Amino acid sequence: MKIRNVTPNNRRNEFTVVTRSGATYTFPYSEADPCPNADDRLTEVFVDKELGNEAFTYILESGEEGSIHMEHILEYNEDPKYLAELLTYKLTLEAQKGIEGSGLSMRQIAKRLKTSVPQLYRLLDPVNTRKSMSQLVALLHVLNRDVDLVVKKKVAA
Repeated sequence: MKIRNVTPNNRRNEFTVVTRSGATYTFPYSEADPCPNADDRLTEVFVDKELGNEAFTYILESGEEGSIHMEHILEYNEDPKYLAELLTYKLTLEAQKGIEGSGLSMRQIAKRLKTSVPQLYRLLDPVNTRKSMSQLVALLHVLNRDVDLVVKKKVAA
């Protein structure tokens, strides 16, 4: 996700980040490292082109600088789409580990899933976010891995 604009808000001690899609997120100074504060104020904040416009960099009066990636901002704000993609990614990595230790060929696994080998490769691609949880759970089951889903109420901070 690309960042269009970032502005510091010293009154609220947070950065305001606007993405190219128009979504707005906040990120507190206290989560940044190094942390801007009254003794070491921000001198510059900019969308970092060297990081593909997917992060912003800030510079403090002391000369220290830090960068914050959009993924960190999405995780802090508990963006639902990002968290779902993160879960899919983690399940995909677990499936890759399962294949390495299974002793089964890709053809055998595809046959057990009743799918094609190319589809299996798409399912194992960590960049592919268009796969379903049911496909991943079925694959993990074939690889003799249990998937336990725990749903619990969040504790208010």
